[in-house]
Amino acid sequence: MVKLTIDGKLIEAKEGSTILEAAKSAGIYIPTLCYYKDVNQIGACRVCLVEIEGDERLSASCNTYVEEGMVVKTNSPRVRQARKVNVELILSQHNVNCTSCVRSGNCALQSVANDLNILDVPYEKKTAKSNWDMTAPLIRDASKCIKCYRCINVCENIQGLGVWDINGTGTRTKVTLSRAEAIRDMNCTFCGQCITHCPTGALRERDDTDTVFAAIDNPDLITVLQMAPAVRTAWAANLGLTPEEATEKRMVAAFRALGVDYVFDTNFSADLTIMEEGSEFIERMTHPGEYKMPMFTSCCPGWVRFMKLEYPEYVNNLSTAKSPQQMFGAVTKSYFAKKIGVDPSKIYCISVMPCTAKKYEYDVPEVNDAVDGLKDVDMVITAREISRMIKAAHINVKELPEEEFDSPLGSGTGAAVIFGATGGVMEAALRSAYFLITGENPDADAFKAVRGPEPWREVSVEIKGIPVRAAVTSGLANTRKLMEAVISGEKEYDFIEIMACPGGCSGGGGQPISDGNELAFERGQILYKLDANNPLRFSHENPDVLKLYEEYMEKPLSHMSHKLLHTKQENWTL
Repeated sequence: MVKLTIDGKLIEAKEGSTILEAAKSAGIYIPTLCYYKDVNQIGACRVCLVEIEGDERLSASCNTYVEEGMVVKTNSPRVRQARKVNVELILSQHNVNCTSCVRSGNCALQSVANDLNILDVPYEKKTAKSNWDMTAPLIRDASKCIKCYRCINVCENIQGLGVWDINGTGTRTKVTLSRAEAIRDMNCTFCGQCITHCPTGALRERDDTDTVFAAIDNPDLITVLQMAPAVRTAWAANLGLTPEEATEKRMVAAFRALGVDYVFDTNFSADLTIMEEGSEFIERMTHPGEYKMPMFTSCCPGWVRFMKLEYPEYVNNLSTAKSPQQMFGAVTKSYFAKKIGVDPSKIYCISVMPCTAKKYEYDVPEVNDAVDGLKDVDMVITAREISRMIKAAHINVKELPEEEFDSPLGSGTGAAVIFGATGGVMEAALRSAYFLITGENPDADAFKAVRGPEPWREVSVEIKGIPVRAAVTSGLANTRKLMEAVISGEKEYDFIEIMACPGGCSGGGGQPISDGNELAFERGQILYKLDANNPLRFSHENPDVLKLYEEYMEKPLSHMSHKLLHTKQENWTL
């Protein structure tokens, strides 16, 4: 431990910690903009400046380490003046049309400027111009970039992709794409982690809320909304509800209040995915030599795109099962359309997802093959977008009575809900694989070794004499390490689950943003509680899924299920 004085307060801090960390541990606030713990500690913004006794220059507290006897002032006149000038200079190069910015009210720059009582900017205004494909799932507005470089370091160090780079020097410095002029030509997976780590509105998802409102208001369309498991963990983050008020059933009521005709749960098709993917895994395991192994999960489009871009020789190792989102759309446009007696072209399927890569997936032509001439899913919006729609519709969510999902595509088991947490797909698949092989249910928590915050988790089990070696990871830098271990022969697995976003869909790029906080694991715990409290914890026990097979598809891996629920990722357009 190191003893030092900060703002007249004698404190102890761990050797090797920064002044910023030491101050925080003592309850002393130092503003930051570029700082993001363990991701970006480069002192680029110069907002966290402090005065150290004996030093002529001010120091960035985010990357200056504590020393024995150090005396620090975080709010001296000199610090306040320098901090204010630095923020004013940032604002002079920033598009400050805050009222029309997606991050207004949830913007680190806005908060810091307000706290510093900046009422005017005395410097010449000069903002960067954008030349961006506005149809891409991910949108960048250069005029709002504050050159904090968080996006660069998140993409490079957490996702291992290096999509972003620095170009130029001094005031001419700018963030650009590293190897191409258009985002679609990059190795970007559209995971959206750069969005959730951006402190301003320089990065966002493509906004499709007006398109969805238009569909809802179109009397000739039947609007069907599905929402993913992880959305329920964060849907009300920006709506002023307490965790107790932000229930699953109140979420259903809020979505229905928007005017959609049916509100269904992607948990239904998550259970359906397990039936198909679990059966496929058993087929591969019991026919050695006929299939490429290990088998990889295929639920995450960011991961599928990563595989196609970085390891194309392994694309055929992916399960051919479509993602729950696409399966739901396929069933909606076929089975459900027949159930309610309407032409599938009259159904408009809306997905509410915690994911920006889903905006890529739903638009891949080769995955939309369930009903000729129609997309499985017509539009994808993120959890952030649905929150903005609820606000725009002036819905008082707090006053809404709880409501149930519609039937028959509204039921889901505990196995389905944990799809939103890293390891959840693997655990759900192993639960049902055990049943499909033995005819008996295992203990519902028998495979919980795949849970947890560790980046790389393994489990080895034997099911009726069949050994299964499974691995789970999330985050694409971790994925690359796992892939290299498999390719080199260092590791041998039969079944691997990958999620592009750290922590899985709970930490997805479309989730509500809480600047500086990583909430994936915390949100994942909510899903595990929902699983534990669900009377049905096995996908093969979902009554509506069983009815679907009985009435329409016969059994998993049947001819009809292959037509509706499977795809060949090798043919996907990037």
